[in-house]
Order: sequence, then structure tokens, then C-alpha cells
Amino acid sequence: MPPKIINQEKYAVAKSVLRYCGVAFCIAIAASCKQKRSQSVGVSDNIKHIVKQIDVLFSTNHPLQALQLADSVRLHSDLTLDEQYNLYRYHYFYYQKILGDNRKAVPYADTLLTIANKSINEKQYVALSVDANFALGDAYFSLQKYNDAYRHLFQAYITGKNSFNKVVLADYMYRMGMITYKMGDYRSAKDYFIKAHQYFDFVKTDFVSFYHVQELLDNVALSYKHNGQPDSAIIYFDRSLVFINKYGPYFTERPNMIDIARAVVYGNKAEIFLAKKDNPEAIALLKKSIEINLQKGNDNNDAALSEIKLAQIYYDTNKDQELSGLLTAMNTQMDSLKNPAVEADWNQLMSKYYTRTNQLVKALAHLQKYSTLKDSVAKKLYLLKESDIHNQLDSFEKQQQIEQLSNNNKIQRIQLWVSIVIAIMALIIILLIYRNWKRSKEDVQTVKILNQQINQQNLELEIALNDLKAKSQEKDHILRTVAHDLRNPIGGIVALTGLIDNENCTDEQQELIALIKETSRNSLELINEILEATNITSIQLQPEPVEINALVSKSVELLRFKASEKRQKIFYEPLNAPLNLQLSREKIWRVISNLISNAIKFSANSSPIFVKVTKEKEEVIISVLDNGIGIPDNLKDHVFNMFTIAQRPGTAGEKSFGLGLFICKQIIEKSNGKIWFTSSKSGTVFYISLPLSASVK
Repeated sequence: MPPKIINQEKYAVAKSVLRYCGVAFCIAIAASCKQKRSQSVGVSDNIKHIVKQIDVLFSTNHPLQALQLADSVRLHSDLTLDEQYNLYRYHYFYYQKILGDNRKAVPYADTLLTIANKSINEKQYVALSVDANFALGDAYFSLQKYNDAYRHLFQAYITGKNSFNKVVLADYMYRMGMITYKMGDYRSAKDYFIKAHQYFDFVKTDFVSFYHVQELLDNVALSYKHNGQPDSAIIYFDRSLVFINKYGPYFTERPNMIDIARAVVYGNKAEIFLAKKDNPEAIALLKKSIEINLQKGNDNNDAALSEIKLAQIYYDTNKDQELSGLLTAMNTQMDSLKNPAVEADWNQLMSKYYTRTNQLVKALAHLQKYSTLKDSVAKKLYLLKESDIHNQLDSFEKQQQIEQLSNNNKIQRIQLWVSIVIAIMALIIILLIYRNWKRSKEDVQTVKILNQQINQQNLELEIALNDLKAKSQEKDHILRTVAHDLRNPIGGIVALTGLIDNENCTDEQQELIALIKETSRNSLELINEILEATNITSIQLQPEPVEINALVSKSVELLRFKASEKRQKIFYEPLNAPLNLQLSREKIWRVISNLISNAIKFSANSSPIFVKVTKEKEEVIISVLDNGIGIPDNLKDHVFNMFTIAQRPGTAGEKSFGLGLFICKQIIEKSNGKIWFTSSKSGTVFYISLPLSASVK
């Protein structure tokens, strides 16, 4: 931030940056926070919501509420470095920009620099350290600690220069232009402002960018005016107005800010016509400027400046009635403005007016106030000029060069030692290579022999694997043949026992017939399981569009009757909307039915069973939960094996052959899905996941 204003003309430059920092900073810091939070990880949604509220409160001119929220999350352990920085940045902004209490702002700026030094990468360090050094430079400048201010500003400049950051260079040149302008070095100020404009990348849809560019053009024009180049000043004033008129319509949500910018240029441009003795044109521009900026919420400080200029014209042209009316109107504005330069000039004009109207006592009182205020402003200007910024910067530049040369010497010494170490290591490596080369002659033959042995072992392993594969296929073939040959006679037994008339049999005979029926049915079921288990690896699934909710619902409805035999209820929760998957309807139905049947089998009477279909990312998950006997830890690794040792009878003595889950796993894996379970003493949950874009093998 620039220092306090030292006279009317200089205030015209400084007020624009105050407005830029005071209004645009809220917008910029809010956008910055949102961008950085979008890149952060591990911060709770609650903190993100609070930080978003802080952005809104600052941008809507409620800073105290924003600070209270910032304090509520500032020490949270999950905050990222960028978020910690911005929360402290809010406090700095409040004290330095809003209250103007730079003594309280400095500790927060120091904290910002401390946080910046903890940066985890170069990009983050450049962004944060530059901003922190600018913050310290602005605060120290306002406290008239110019040496400290220049040191931090220069450090920000060096960081930006070394990282080729045009934004940083533009900000630095802008600040240097403001400082040299206040010192009365208008030629240097003009050069700095032009450089800032050259470095600045204008984005026509960004309000902050727009406001800064029009301000730089206005500041260049003011520098030319004070440097005795009115024609060049007019060119830049007109360029600023053309720029405002061209790009201002892009920002329809901020019409008052566009009017303020235009009014500021009107007031400044009027001084050119005053110098040319073109009072009518000057008065017209000043009145336009005052009419806009005197409105509530607009730049009342700039309006006061234009009023002082207009009052001076009235005095010079002996329009005492207009002068008296204008100065009286300004008197009501003085308490809210708090601008020493404006107040000093107002008292001077009042003194002149009362002198002209022979009211000498009043004239003397205003003259004394004018002298007091002018002395205060002159003292500040004296301190600023005494700081000799150019010598300070030259000193910093030389110090930087000395440090750089010192660092280069250190680097060169390090490079020398590294070169020596590398040379020694290279010599050692050469010796080792020579020794190993000599040994390698002896090792080559050994390696050849070992390779031959490995090749022979690989050949034997390949023969053994092929033999094992052939025997496995032969085993499957025998198993299928035996199962197939047994299915017909056992099926016949089931059919024949069904034809026996039990009414003419004794109780013992009926019991034996029932035993034959049950045994033959179990045997037939086992044979069918064996046939399916041995064929499943070679079967090609036939995928088709299947509505998953309907498929699972069908399985549930068909098994409700089986569950009712044990007074069990099946609760089904489908997806909220129908969903088609490309899969084998019959095989997936078999898997779902098998899982529900197992839940019925291993759950106690009257136990609930829950079937649920959910959608997560790129897959559909079907879960079957029971409240049964669970799966012991020692059997969990064997559940999906063929003829598993994990087979156990159901809670009502139901048979289990140990093939069902093996078949389920084969079907699901061929459908590019997964099957798994979790189990405890209170029950088991089986899960199957199917991809949304199923590509069946």
C-alpha cells in the first residue's frame, strides 16, 4: 500500500490504489482461496464451508464477521498451508487496508512470511513469499519505516525476477511508481508505471485486471502532467477513458465502480485545462466528476479533491457566492473523509475567502489550522525524501550481487569437491571393473553350466505341468463320465420311488422308502453339481441386456417359499431406478439364488435375510446378509474351493456338497466381476460386484 497522501495531486494517484486494494482484493482473495482449496486434500467439508462463508463476508463488506469465522478455524490441524496463509491474510487485510492500523498489521504480515517459508514446492514459495514481502513492505511504508519497507519490496522483486514472474514484476513496478510519485520524482514514477503496464497481462473478463490497467493509464497521465508534458498527459487520460468505455460494459454487475473510474479521470484531466486557462472545460469535467463520486458508496475522497479544485477556480475568478456555497457544503464532508491534505487545502481556501470578505478573525483561525496540517504533511514528505529510495535500492542490489557471488563461490567449492569425489569413485570403479573382468572369465563357464541346469529343470517342469494338466483334464473327464452315467439310474430310482404306493406299506417300509427318496435326490443333486462344476470352466457365457433389479427380485420371490418353511423373511432393497447390465441372465440368477439359498440354509428359524442392490462408481454391488451361524476363521480360506472342507449342514440339517460357491466364483469371474464375504459369529454377508459396462469373457 502507498503511504498517506501528501497533497491534492498525489492523492489522485494514491486513492485509486486504495480503492483497487480495498475492493478488488476481496474478489481476488476469494478466488485465490477457492482455487487453493480445490487442490487441497484432507480438509473436512465443514471447514471448506466456513472458509467459503469468510470469502462471501469479506466480498460483501462484513469484515468483522469474517474475522470471527477465520479465528474459529485458523488453528485447525487439517488446514493446508495455503489455507493457513489466507486465514492470516484476512487479518492483515482488515488491519492494514480497512482500519489503517499498520502496527497491528505488521505481526500478521510477519506470520505470513513465516508460513511462506514452510512452502512444500518452489511455485508455492514464490507465490506466498512475494505476497508476504509486499504485505510487510506496504505496512512498514505506512509506518514511515522506509528502510524496512524498501528491503521487503526489493526481496519480493528479486524473488519474482528470479522466477520470471511478470505479475510480481508488475506489482513491484507499480509500488515503486507510487513511492517515487509521492517523492516528487515524476519522471521515475512515469517510467515505473509504464513498465508495470507492460508487465501486466490484461484479461478483459477479469474485473481486477480491468481496474488495475485503467488506473495505471491514469497514473502515467498524472506523472506526465507534473513533469510538464500536458500533451502526453492528455493522450494517456484519453486512453484511460477509451479503455474504460470499451471494457467497462463487460462488468454489468459493478456499474458504480465503472462510473467511479471514469469520474476519477475526469477530475484529473480537468487540471490540464486549468493549466491552459480553459476554465469552462475544466469546470464541466470537475462537476461531472463530483456528481458521480459524491454519491453514497462512491469515491467521496476523490469528489472532495475535485471540489477543492473547483473551489480554487471560483476563488481565482472572484465567484465568492459559489465559493462560499461549495466550501460550506464541503464542511459537512470533512468529518467522514479524514484526509489531511484535503482538509489543509479547504482551510487555506476558507482563510482566503474570509480575508477577501474582511472577516479577519475567522481567516486567521483557518490559516492556523492550514499551517498545522501543512506542517504535518510536509514532515511526512521530508521523511520520505530523506529515505533516498534510489540509494537504498542500489545498496540492496549490490548486497544481492555480493550474496550471489558468495553463493557462487560456495557452489564452485562444492563442485570442486564433488568433482574430486567423482574422480576418486571413477578410479575405484575402474579398478573394480578390472578385477571383476578377470573373475568373469572364470565365472562364464560356471554360468553356462548353471544355465544348462536351469534349462533342463525348466524342461522337466514344463513336462510335469503338461502331464498335470492332462491328468486334470482326464480327471474332469472321468468325473463327468461317472456323474453322467450315474445320473440316469439314480434318476430312475427317484422316479420309481415316487410310484410306490405308501398306503400298503408298513411304517418301517415307509421309512425306508423315504430314506431311499431323500438319498437318491441328494445323490442326483450332487451329480448335477459335479457336472456343472466340471463344465463351468469351458462354458462360454452368453451375455444379454438384463435389468438387474428384476433379476434379483425374481430370485428373491422364488425363494420366499423356501424361506417360509423356516419362518424366515427376506427383505429386498433394489436400486432407485432400473439399470440394464450386459450379462448371462441364467448364470447370474444361479449365483444370486445360490447365495440366498445358503443364507436360508445357515440361518436359524425366524431369522431375517437382507438382499440389497447398490451402485458405486463403475460397478453394481449385490449383497446377501444373514443372521446365521457364520463361517469360522479356519474355514474362510476354503469357502470357494471345489469339494471344500468348509461344507457344513444347515441349521435344519440341510445337506451341503461344497460345490455351490465354487461354481458361483467361476461364473462371477467369467463375468468380469468379484465375489467376497465378511463373516462373524452373528452372521455372514456375501457380496458380488458386476461392472456397469460388462465385457463377458
